[in-house]
Amino acid sequence: MTRPRLLAYALALSLSLNLGVLAAVGYRALESGRATSLGPESGLASHLGLSEVQQQHWRDAELAFLAEFEPRSDEIREHRDRLVRAIFADDLDREAIERARARIAKLQELQQRLVIEQLLRERELLDKGQRERLVKLLLEQAPGAEGFEQLHRD
Repeated sequence: MTRPRLLAYALALSLSLNLGVLAAVGYRALESGRATSLGPESGLASHLGLSEVQQQHWRDAELAFLAEFEPRSDEIREHRDRLVRAIFADDLDREAIERARARIAKLQELQQRLVIEQLLRERELLDKGQRERLVKLLLEQAPGAEGFEQLHRD
């Protein structure tokens, strides 16, 4: 493998890893809202001890978040696919690679802001003990989407 291709592959791998971390945080926010939507018996709502009022506010906050998060995630995937195809194309187009990389970086930054804002909204809904339980759960999760998915499957 030539050095430019190796560097391009490393960039793609790095971007994929960053996207994975971002997706994991977003997935946690997405699934935590869905878990509470299932009612008081759901794992996360039960573990956090959310009241009915808190659950309703959680669901309401989730709607606007998901309306922005999901389409942007789809767009990130599209640009990631373009990036990978451009990196491994027979005719290497560095400008196309850079455009895809720049767009992915911008979309990831926007996603990170969305996730942080959602977590701040969730923070406001929780009392001190609930926040501590949520922080503990988040910190215990394995990196990547699998850890967050498992949290909501148990």
